[in-house]
Amino acid sequence: MKIKKGDNVKVLSGNDKDKTGEVIEVIPKKNKVIVKGVNVRKKHVKPRKQGDEGGIISSECPIDSSKVNVVCSKCGKATKVGFSEEKGEKIRICKKCGAKLK
Repeated sequence: MKIKKGDNVKVLSGNDKDKTGEVIEVIPKKNKVIVKGVNVRKKHVKPRKQGDEGGIISSECPIDSSKVNVVCSKCGKATKVGFSEEKGEKIRICKKCGAKLK
């Protein structure tokens, strides 16, 4: 996958279109990512033991990695990720401006 944990991404389609956030977790087997503040679902929880509190808990759910693009830190635009070789190492680059991605 071209998206890594800690990347700043922009959502391209769906209910959260044009939202940006940081990638919390990457699930490569299912080709999904979890983005902070995107695709938030609410879950009603009952108290299980005496003294526990019930309530409504909101959590981020996974979205498909094809629906997000990495935001370049230099040009500030959502871009595809390209690869280049530098000093024998494979690095990720921005397809629009050519800058290195962290």
